[in-house]
Order: sequence, then structure tokens, then C-alpha cells
Amino acid sequence: MGLFHREHKEESDAAGGVIQRDEVVKEQRVTFIACFLGLVASIGGFMFGYVSGQISGFFLMDDYARRFGQVQPDGTFEFSAARQGAIVGFLSIGCLFGALVSGKMADTVGRRLTISCSALFTCVGTIIEISSSRNWVQFAMGRLITGLGIGSLSVVVPMYQSESSPAIIRGVLVSTYQLFITLGIWTAEMINWGTEGDSSSASWRIPNGLSFLWALVLGGGILLLPESPRYAYRKGNVDEARNTIAKLAGTEVDSFTVTEQIENIRVKLEEDNANPDRKWHEIFTGPRMLYRTLLGITLQAGQQLTGANFFFYFGTTAFSSTGISNSYTTQLILGSVNCACTFAGLYVVQKSGRRTALIIGGLWMMMCFLVYSFVGHFALDRENPMATPTAGSVLIAFSCLFIAAFATTWGPLVWAVVAELYPSQYRGPCMALATSANWFWNFMISFFTRFITDSIDYLYGLVFAGCCAVLVAIVFFFLIESKDRTLEEIDTMYMEHVNPITSSKWKAGEERKRSNDHSETGIDYSPEDTTAS
Repeated sequence: MGLFHREHKEESDAAGGVIQRDEVVKEQRVTFIACFLGLVASIGGFMFGYVSGQISGFFLMDDYARRFGQVQPDGTFEFSAARQGAIVGFLSIGCLFGALVSGKMADTVGRRLTISCSALFTCVGTIIEISSSRNWVQFAMGRLITGLGIGSLSVVVPMYQSESSPAIIRGVLVSTYQLFITLGIWTAEMINWGTEGDSSSASWRIPNGLSFLWALVLGGGILLLPESPRYAYRKGNVDEARNTIAKLAGTEVDSFTVTEQIENIRVKLEEDNANPDRKWHEIFTGPRMLYRTLLGITLQAGQQLTGANFFFYFGTTAFSSTGISNSYTTQLILGSVNCACTFAGLYVVQKSGRRTALIIGGLWMMMCFLVYSFVGHFALDRENPMATPTAGSVLIAFSCLFIAAFATTWGPLVWAVVAELYPSQYRGPCMALATSANWFWNFMISFFTRFITDSIDYLYGLVFAGCCAVLVAIVFFFLIESKDRTLEEIDTMYMEHVNPITSSKWKAGEERKRSNDHSETGIDYSPEDTTAS
């Protein structure tokens, strides 16, 4: 019945007994405003992808190398591993600190205003980068300042999307953040491809300067959208929360769907207010919080440890060693695969369970890195790669297969899963901490990759293959299936110690009661299946 089809049945008490009512409660509509909200907020992901995707191509631009590289005895300019790692990695350092402070800011001034301020703040870093003339440290510091805003967006955008989206499309809308990351990477690669032939500073300053456009669109556009209904309710704006839920779900303000969500939010808020003097350490010591906090940190770190950003940060340089005449073209191919497969990933998010997709994706990526590592180390002639064209083609092919797996599973799903993981009172600091782990490993990989590949070359991929294997086990044993659940239901599942392996079959309290009544009386009270599949 369609991508977002979902039906329920209601029961009512009458004449002293429970009577099944065959009336089907209308499914939540996929509204324009809900989709528009998800897309506008996801420009924050586009900004992240854009600044990440452009830097790989800059290192091979003649003017950029003359200004910021190191002169060699033969008169050419190159980047040492330390300098290249610092320029790439300073963005991640800024993102790490931006992520850490964003949770508190979002809880204080609201989700929308935090997104707007963070987007506009990146313009400061862009100005520093563009104005750099010969000092590579200035350019790196500009990336660090840009990173503060990007890191904040990486926390608050998925938070805002998850709190605002109807449950039926929450996974898809949060996953558009990753889709826009890939679109940003692809756009940066396209622009680099178009400007790399220019011998002047325009070759890198034009791609850099376009960052202003994305920041202004997000910084202004987000203010036209409603505030997160859960944040609004926590601040006492009950009518605003009710109206926003109704508008986003395409229902009336007094409908069953809206009333049920408001009631769930109220109950959770009362539970939160039972302990008004919360301390920061409760994200570790609160009920079931150590489990969830560590799981979120592991999943976000794991997204980096799959090895995807190895290709996006160093792909142009790496594939030049395979003998490809124009590595920009190769990188553009990888970016196109990434972008196209992320669209397919939205379908995977909606149709399959979180657990199944992450497990299959992890195994797929592990196999790709095993082939990539062994072929690159044992079959490729690194001194004369043109002598082993088959090996070079295999490297490109399995790089594309890896990116296809990442783009359809671990790329979009980690943002969605982590945004669903925490109770409302801890969501801000927990998401900030988890996302900062993502940025920490982003920096570690971006800074040390050159040193490691110079030492062990393509066998570096075995490290990522091992990480993928460990991540598959973590998802299988510890991650609860959250597809089609409300945020309040997911919180209850963790509080009730639901077994992750069988969590897709879990039913809420009322559903369990009706199922038990059915088994005792033989009368069918249960709604059509609404569990995650």
C-alpha cells in the first residue's frame, strides 16, 4: 500500500464489555511541511559533506600547493603527512568541541536558534580560509572555526528532526541528514572538477566561498519552521506543541494521534521532573543510561571506524597511485556512487529494521575491505601501477561496492538510531557526547591515515575490516529495534530491558494486555501488526 503505509485498529468499551471496533484509524499522513522541515534542516549535513569533500581535491591543485605546500628539491610542491593531516584534521577538532557544547545550547535557547547560529558561525571560518594567502596554519585555523559550527549542527539537526518528525517517517527524515552529507561531498567534487584546471587561486577559493551560500540558506530557512514540539512542551508551550504535532502529522489538533503523543510526552516529562536536580553524570548513572550512552558513543565512533572517510578525505591522492590519469574523475565516480546509493538507503531505512540493515551492511563492508587490502598489497605494483591495470580496476570496483554498502546502511542509519536512543531529559548531552566521539575518530583517521599508509600501505584496510566485524557483533547483541516506534516507546523498551535480539516482536503495555485477553477469551482485540519489521 505504499512506502509509508501503516494501519491500526481501535477498540472501545460499551455495554459493560470490550467490543472490537472494525473502524480503521487513518494512518499518519506524509505532509509537505514534515518533509520540508527534514530537508531544510538537512542542509546542515550538506554543509558538513561539502567542507569534507572539497579538501581532498585542493591538495592536487597547483595554486593551492604553491601557497600552502612545501617546496621540493626538484622545484615541485608537496604536502608532508603532518601538514596534510593537520589541514584535514583541524576541521574534526573544531567539530568535536562544537558537538560537545551544542547539547546544552540546544536545551537552553531551542533547537531552531541553535541551528541558525551554528550555520551562520561557519561563515567566520570560511572568511579566514579564503583570506589565507601563504600561511597554511591560517587556513587550518579557518577549518577549525568552521568545524565548531559544523559539529554543533551534527548534533542538533538530527535531534530536531527526530523530535519533530511523525514516527512513520522519522527514520527517513533523520536519514536525509546523511543523504545531504553525500550530496555535499558530491557537489564539492563536481565544483573541484570544474575549477581544478584554473591556475589561479580561484581554483580553490571559488569552491570555498560557496560555503557562504549554504550557511545563509540554512541559517535563515530554519527560522521559518516550527520549534520541536517536545522542546516546546518542556518549556510550557503546550498549545504550540499540540499544533505542531497536528500540522506535521496532517491531522486535527484534537485527533487521537495528537492526543496520544501529547499524553506520552506529558507522562515522560512528569517522570523527568520527579528528579529536578539532575547532574551531568546522570547520563552514565541514570536508569539504563550507562548502557545507552556507551552504545551511542560506540555507534557514532563505529561510523568512522568503518573506514568510509578514508576514501572521502584521501581518495583523490590514493587513487592517483593506481595509475588513473585524472584522480578527480575517480573521486567523482565514488561520490556519485555514494550519493545514488544513499537515496536507496532511504528505502532501506523505511522498509527494513535498523538491526538487519546495520548487520548486513557491516558484513558487506568487511568483505570489501578484505579484498581491497589484499589486492592493493599483494597484486598492485605501487612503483609502476600501470603495469597492473587489473589490480587497479579491482581497487576502484571494491571501493564503489564498499561505499554502496556504507551509503545504504551505516551512513544514514547511525544518525537515525542515535537520535532515537535517549530519553528527552538526557537527549541533548548524550547526543553531544556520542557525536563528539564521531568527530574524535574522524580526526584520528584524517590525521594519522597518511602516516599509516606510508608504513603499511593497503593493509591499513584490515584495521577497518576488523572494526566492521566487531560492530556487527555489537549491533546484534546490544541494539534494540526501533523501527516505527515513538521516542517514548523506545525509551520504555530500554527501561524494561527488552532483549535486543527479539526486540522487533515487543509490544507496548496495552498491546500486550489485548494479546493476553485474546489468548484467554479467543476474542480478537489486537490491532494489525504494528511492530517493527
